[in-house]
Amino acid sequence: DNCVLYGRILLLSLPFFMLQFEFQSFFITAERPQMGLIVTVICGLANMILDALFMAVFSWGLVGAAAATAVSQMLGGFIPVLYFCRTDAGVLWLTKTEVDGKALLKACTNGSSELMSNISMSIVSILYNFQLMQYAGENGIAAYGVLMYVNMIFLAIFIGYSTGVAPVVGYHYGAENHSELKGLLKKSYVVTGIFAVAMFVLAELLAGLLSGIFVGYDRELLEMTERAFMIYSVSFLFSGIAIYGSSFFTALNDGLTSALISFLRSLLFQVAAVIILPLIFGIDGIWFSVVAAELVAAVMTVLFIAAKKKKYHY
Repeated sequence: DNCVLYGRILLLSLPFFMLQFEFQSFFITAERPQMGLIVTVICGLANMILDALFMAVFSWGLVGAAAATAVSQMLGGFIPVLYFCRTDAGVLWLTKTEVDGKALLKACTNGSSELMSNISMSIVSILYNFQLMQYAGENGIAAYGVLMYVNMIFLAIFIGYSTGVAPVVGYHYGAENHSELKGLLKKSYVVTGIFAVAMFVLAELLAGLLSGIFVGYDRELLEMTERAFMIYSVSFLFSGIAIYGSSFFTALNDGLTSALISFLRSLLFQVAAVIILPLIFGIDGIWFSVVAAELVAAVMTVLFIAAKKKKYHY
């Protein structure tokens, strides 16, 4: 009942959340990336302040938490609309438009990789929870929950960079600036590699501390979570490659390749690994599943990039 209530409230703000997400790309294209950051920070601060107000002061409980999130998402949709209504907003502003079915279909096709990633995330999470319940019980599911929280923070760096650079890739590809596109890809290799090593080292060093923040109340659960974290963090060495590769091909209007990378990374390889590896390594096999899936996905992404080099002139 609580989940249904929370979900119904958030559904009211879903269109605004979608607007906020879409306008991030417009801010970058309009050469105003700082505005995207400002909107995100405002939404985050509003969520925290309203959480405290609605839950601690007004004692609205779950409804207050959902309402705080909904209001912050509405702000995230309203602010960009107001910004782009100004004719002096920069190189882009809102004006009267017409429905272009062909362009809309192309956009939907090109965005199929993001659709696949989000659908796969739900399916894979269900499978992981099922396997963990079989091999480790409730403690395993609790440890997995901790990993997912921290994983979102770490992967946000890869996703943020890939999303931010995608409009630039699309611009140079459309303008046929082949040398710029080639240079951008090389720089992205370096940046992604630096992020990968830094996050792996940081995750290994902070495994105990971060695990303790979430499950320090239970010694057995803490040990399981810390070991899982140490294994899982190896995946950060490879995950950035497939994430960037998928975004890169989306920016090149190659939605099929982008969707295929997302499908292989987020669904096929993970499902196969989480079913097979626990049979060999037990509970550790579940944690190694992500590492194996990310490694194979990274190899496939590199092969795709190499195979399409002549086609896109990078």
